Amino acid sequence: MAPVFAHGALRLYLLALLESGPKHGYELMKALSERFGGTYSPSAGTIYPRLGKLEQEGLVATRAEGRRTNYSITPAGLQELDSRRNELAGVEEDISASVRRLADTLRQDIRANMRGLRADLAATAEAARSTVRAAGRSAGSAAGATSGSGGAPRYSPEGDRRLREAEMLVQAFRDDIRVELRRHAGRRPVTPVTLETVKTVLDQARISIRASLDD
Repeated sequence: MAPVFAHGALRLYLLALLESGPKHGYELMKALSERFGGTYSPSAGTIYPRLGKLEQEGLVATRAEGRRTNYSITPAGLQELDSRRNELAGVEEDISASVRRLADTLRQDIRANMRGLRADLAATAEAARSTVRAAGRSAGSAAGATSGSGGAPRYSPEGDRRLREAEMLVQAFRDDIRVELRRHAGRRPVTPVTLETVKTVLDQARISIRASLDD
């Protein structure tokens, strides 16, 4: 894949982000990720060496605040930024082009991954339904041999217990995934791939569960 930033462009864009006020490293990484709509998330290994270089050149100053280091643009940094406004406009255009390119790549990856995921989920669901049907036939035969009746009753305490257990499983799944999503969102934005995966998995789960209810 082509590089997201041309040589020296990220360095210039970091100065532009600091123009609005001091920021620590995580805030800069988050701002970049948001600018790319979640299609690109720079790593600490990408950001901090460039910030260190900017500090060495006197374009950025640092100040420790607890366990974090805040970065702010210096007068020399502002002068550098002002002298390169035209170049910065080109960087913005390159970012927009990169967003479109990355989004197209993501869409292609999503379509390919989702086809495989749907097939895997469908096969797993069918295997589970087959196992349950076989177990149900065995249980029904045993019950018929014991009671002499033609089939199981439509309601039973055991069936009621299983209903409550199924509802509790659904609720626990919902709670667990919400916690995971919020924990992830606290570190970085939810990407289009994650969102599409959640939609596909839930849709397939709904289809599989409904099919098992109709059996």
